[in-house]
Amino acid sequence: MNNDVIIRFEEVTFEYQENKPLLDEVNFSVRTGSKITLMGQNGAGKSTLFELIKGTQKPKDGKISVSQDATIATAQQVIAREDLELTIEEYFAKAFEIKQNNLLSQISKVMEAVNLAIPVDFKVGELSGGQQARLLLAYALIQNPDILLLDEPTNNLDQEGIGHLISFLLMYEKTLIVISHDADFLNCFTEGVIYLDLRTKKLETYVGDYYSVVEEINNRIERERKKNAQLEKKIKDNKEKVNFFANKGGKMRKLAKKLKDETYDLEEGKIDVRTDDKTIRDFTIPNQEIVGNIVTIKSLTVIKNHEPETKEVDILLRQKSRLLILGPNGIGKSTLLRKLVSDKNEGVEIMKDIKIGYYSQDFATLDYDQTVFDSLDSVRDEVDVQDMRSVAAGFLITGDLMGHKIKDLSEGQKGLLSFARLVLMKPGLLVLDEPTNHINFRHIPIIAKAINEYQGTIILISHMEEFVKEIEIEETLDLGKM
Repeated sequence: MNNDVIIRFEEVTFEYQENKPLLDEVNFSVRTGSKITLMGQNGAGKSTLFELIKGTQKPKDGKISVSQDATIATAQQVIAREDLELTIEEYFAKAFEIKQNNLLSQISKVMEAVNLAIPVDFKVGELSGGQQARLLLAYALIQNPDILLLDEPTNNLDQEGIGHLISFLLMYEKTLIVISHDADFLNCFTEGVIYLDLRTKKLETYVGDYYSVVEEINNRIERERKKNAQLEKKIKDNKEKVNFFANKGGKMRKLAKKLKDETYDLEEGKIDVRTDDKTIRDFTIPNQEIVGNIVTIKSLTVIKNHEPETKEVDILLRQKSRLLILGPNGIGKSTLLRKLVSDKNEGVEIMKDIKIGYYSQDFATLDYDQTVFDSLDSVRDEVDVQDMRSVAAGFLITGDLMGHKIKDLSEGQKGLLSFARLVLMKPGLLVLDEPTNHINFRHIPIIAKAINEYQGTIILISHMEEFVKEIEIEETLDLGKM
């Protein structure tokens, strides 16, 4: 790493709505070759900061400087829906304005870098979530950028994929800025942190590995809270004295005025303690009261060497059954769930009239053109509007978001909306495909508790071992061993 500054923000203010700044006069710089983590609550402006760096958004005030001729590429969180019908070759071709004569050679190199071996005539939409995550990184790498921006790169990756990504990033010599909620992943390569404060709209920079920075932030918050507690005690004592002396007259009244002025100064001196990320409220997913053979699986399809193979199994799920599906990226886990919920798998039978609560890793169950209100309203089961709004608020979906189109939400907000829909739906069968993707790590224990306490049938795919450990699993199906 050298000492040249490649990105500089000077007094930058940005807002989507008039007089509602997302960033307020922020200043920071990034040196060439740095590996930086971008932290902040959902909605604090992390993805917007990426857009400002790329120049696809412009600040209201201030100056953004990127070193002359520095190229930028972003590995997005998800594949754009309009790209799902493209072949892999066509998808990579979109990365260039000018036709590349050696495109296939370039594709081969970046696919090897991300450990992805898929024929280039495959359609993007045929890939698993983990394979798409690797493809998103390869798409950014093929542009050979000076600045690489990664937005939640571990989503959908299995442990092997995450390990390969860490090895790659440790060897990466150019400038890297990462948004991620995966603390262990970040700690492996982070050299510094940029923190966006949702409340103050300001930005703070820290040097050090991820865990050291988080500890430093927490220690600072604790010091500020203690100092404020001492000031609060002093303020309370002064106010009691003011009330007592104010009615005494003479010198006592002057003393009361002096104490009142001192109390005002103390209140002004209170530190504006930064609040941590808000966490969602504890919640319960009500279940449809139904008994019997909920799901019967006699056969399923796995993908071996890019070819489908039918395998016979004997799985019976009744009420309160919990099935965990395992296997490497690309083996066919998500495809199995999609076929299951759409009733297109001949080897699977689902009880008639069962209500399925499906959490799709790509949010395929959400209509992006719907408003948040309409999306919630369409699934509420015997819940009035006021209670519906209360459920949504528990997932940090407040009144100001209700009129927004789902396509305008962050990926994290789409995830929380999906959980709010499950609560309102009261399903008899929960089908969960990577339900921790895009979710702030502070919310995950609360979500795990709610799923574990759910009284209906559960089918789960998750690469997050700590999350799975919190859920009592009865049966495991490992597609990689079939």
